[in-house]
Amino acid sequence: MNQTGLPMKQTAEHMPAPDSRPPYPVTPDGRYFVVRGRLWRRTDPHLPADQRQRLTRELMAARRAVQSALRAGDPEAERAARARVDAAKIALGERGPPWWTDGAPDYNRRMASKTPYAGWYADQMRSAGH
Repeated sequence: MNQTGLPMKQTAEHMPAPDSRPPYPVTPDGRYFVVRGRLWRRTDPHLPADQRQRLTRELMAARRAVQSALRAGDPEAERAARARVDAAKIALGERGPPWWTDGAPDYNRRMASKTPYAGWYADQMRSAGH
């Protein structure tokens, strides 16, 4: 258990490469990153690299299709593109059922300060000078 009271995996797939730093804080258990105080579920670390890359490319293409449909004023194309975005995010593990199997609840899209990660997040903000 970590300071959030949630299990913490000590595996390489949850840790950033030694020479890199994630652009946003990542929770100690590797399940979420935080943007403007909100938790966002990370990609399933158990996905094979080639599958993750393929799904990420599909997600980016679907997001571009949403933008094209919006510019064209085509609501049907927009709906189809948004469905592609959703399908890719579910396949990546960023939406839908949680990818972890320990039964811990999903706090996706919740404010970090209102979850068991609150203490960890407050420490992150203090150390970042916020």
